[in-house]
Amino acid sequence: RLANAVTPLWRLPYQEQLQVKYESQRKILQTLTSCLEELGIDAQKAGGLCCPLQPVVPSPIINGYRNKSTFSVNRGPDGNPKTVGLYVGTGRGRNIVCVKANHVENIPSKHKQVAQCYEEFISCSPLDSCILFHEGGHWRELVVRTSSCGHTMAIITFHPQQLGQEALATQKALLREFFTRGPGAVCALTSLYFQESTMTRCSHEQSPYQLLHGAPHIFEELLGLKFRISPDAFFQVNTAGAEVLYQAVGELCQATEDTVLLDICCGTGEFLSSQSFAFQSWSSLLSKVIGVEVVEKAIEDAEWNAEFNGISNCEFHSGKAEAVLPQLLASWEDARPLVAVVNPSRAGLHSRVVRAIRNCRSIRSLLYISCKPEGEAMRNFLELCCPPDPRKKLAGEPFAPVLAIPFDMFPHTVHCELVLLFTR
Repeated sequence: RLANAVTPLWRLPYQEQLQVKYESQRKILQTLTSCLEELGIDAQKAGGLCCPLQPVVPSPIINGYRNKSTFSVNRGPDGNPKTVGLYVGTGRGRNIVCVKANHVENIPSKHKQVAQCYEEFISCSPLDSCILFHEGGHWRELVVRTSSCGHTMAIITFHPQQLGQEALATQKALLREFFTRGPGAVCALTSLYFQESTMTRCSHEQSPYQLLHGAPHIFEELLGLKFRISPDAFFQVNTAGAEVLYQAVGELCQATEDTVLLDICCGTGEFLSSQSFAFQSWSSLLSKVIGVEVVEKAIEDAEWNAEFNGISNCEFHSGKAEAVLPQLLASWEDARPLVAVVNPSRAGLHSRVVRAIRNCRSIRSLLYISCKPEGEAMRNFLELCCPPDPRKKLAGEPFAPVLAIPFDMFPHTVHCELVLLFTR
């Protein structure tokens, strides 16, 4: 049941998985085409789609490709309230259970090992797991991050409830002892973090990640460059797939020596740095690179990554894109052409971000990378392409989709990363 829920395509041969994803991306483009037609735009091109759809680009690695996994703590099928795994069931159906992820094919063995050791630790703890905040309990989720450099970071979320500082210090010491000298030492963690959180999700600014052991960061190599990654920084979960994605996106940018690359939702700067500067020819082709990212630690990582890799012609802006970008582009008087790359979360871009892009005449090309193009991203597509609309303050010339390329960043799942190239 867990494999079917988390990796529903796992029984299919890989080529059949790619075909299933191609058909789903085709349906998404058909929906976009129909919506554009409803706006009075003659969108149908060859094949009845608004732009050509290329075959799905396969992932170089099919099994165990995830470099980040999040495990929950809850009741298992046997009733054990300290089971560490992934959820099966729904809250509405009141049939949620937490199942060990031992047989899930997209999770690497190292992540499963850390999850098993964490379960062993909390099973011996006198403190309860925190299933419902108001019912008490302390032990919560586990995040494991790994890299191709052999680094392993574990982040344990803990609900403090009414515990004092002395009791919290005791638990942190026990965790450190278990994973450095006890049975958990087999995991060979290079970083062990602890976060006290009374919320479902908590940023570093809201509640700092406390380093209990090891180095504050893990490091990854991408397209020959080195990247520093903080506990809550975004990094593509499929490193090998990201290399293929970024190489293709770089080619689609068609940059010249006058081009300024604007990366919105830039994460740790892996696109900015790896794609824009992985090859010496790129550093001479691009005039400047600008990154915008909401997570402050990710910006710190991006700045470190740029400096470490000898990249000098880029700048990073910390803050929500909807707050930073309009002001940044409104004051843009540079004659150099702008190429924008956006890689938002599943929630898509804020309407103010779309408006700022539409109304900036210097942006002639836009690459939209979406992990859920059928969701809120569809609204973004329509706002980018619709006729000028004074009510929405969309005054700039509309974009038009010219090419769609799906990338399989998530084998065995139904998800796909769709790259849409818009021009005007």
